[in-house]
Amino acid sequence: MKVFMQWDMEGVSGIFTREQVWFWEEGVRDHIAREGRQLLIADINSAAAAAFEAGVDELIVCDTHHGGGNIILDQMLSDPRITYLEKSRGYQDGKFRWLPGLDDTVDGFMVPGHHARAGTEGAFLPHTWTLEWADFSINGQSVGEMGIEACFAGHWDIPVIMMQGDEAACREAEEQFPGIVTAPVKRAESQDLCSGLEPESARRLTAQKVAEAVENLRTGLSKPYTPALPMTVTIRMVSVEDAEKAAQKPAVQRIDEYTVEAQVERHCDVVKWILETGLS
Repeated sequence: MKVFMQWDMEGVSGIFTREQVWFWEEGVRDHIAREGRQLLIADINSAAAAAFEAGVDELIVCDTHHGGGNIILDQMLSDPRITYLEKSRGYQDGKFRWLPGLDDTVDGFMVPGHHARAGTEGAFLPHTWTLEWADFSINGQSVGEMGIEACFAGHWDIPVIMMQGDEAACREAEEQFPGIVTAPVKRAESQDLCSGLEPESARRLTAQKVAEAVENLRTGLSKPYTPALPMTVTIRMVSVEDAEKAAQKPAVQRIDEYTVEAQVERHCDVVKWILETGLS
């Protein structure tokens, strides 16, 4: 059994403040940024060990937060069954693509450390990919990053089986992906602040949910996210200027001042039309 873990950072155990995770912003203290990265590394190591304990044979761990570059390889669990992707884009079979290794050899897709979509009330740092996007929808259904990533995995009929994050993000995942297993490790106090389980307790909960998700995958309870094709993908921008810029791309239609959309024929092209990210 081969599983792909697509890690973001806002939903990681023990990350309770904006400063711990949006470390590129002005005024962030270095030791707080390091603390956030250490919490990410500890979560990945714990979840990877839980996956192997549950019977996973091979694991791909992708660091996708802010494009990647947040893990430190010599601090990661050393196991020949793990492939670490330090960036969310790289080469596979000589071609540059998004999420290399995610293909028809993968059995299950996990999205730990994730956050709720843009505009979600009662969520910690909700957004969808970029703060320039006010809403992203597929065939009229508003989705967040989890939905975009799960749709990409759906190109190979890979089921999305588990997510970890705040309570709002877990509700989003449960509503969008029936049968998904979620690990709610925190709750939002405001958009920039949350509270929750202390990290060790949160990791134990996440490990239990990883094992549950692997069992569901083994018994066929998990399903891929495969919206009907061709897909109509719509983005409502925050600014008119961003909409104007997007509308200049090939095959992109301007819907109104703030909104653009396109039709795509493959699930793996869910964002390629707008970001040139996907398969080559």
